[in-house]
Amino acid sequence: MTKDEIYAKLKETLVNDFDIEEADIKPEANIGVDLDLDSIDAVELIVKMKPYIGGKIEPELFKSVKTVQDVVNILEPLTK
Repeated sequence: MTKDEIYAKLKETLVNDFDIEEADIKPEANIGVDLDLDSIDAVELIVKMKPYIGGKIEPELFKSVKTVQDVVNILEPLTK
């Protein structure tokens, strides 16, 4: 998957499963501050993205994630 495809799936998941307004989801949006997701929500988001990722998702990869773009950047190599 390309970064654009991952971003689109991530955006779709945030809108459909977390009731976040589509207009609020931007690459620079802070997951905790702008989107109001806590750590449990973040884990759930990663679980929901797992079907689109070919490899295993290691939780420690996400410790430094702050923005939507950070999530895309971490997931993109895992799709290859």
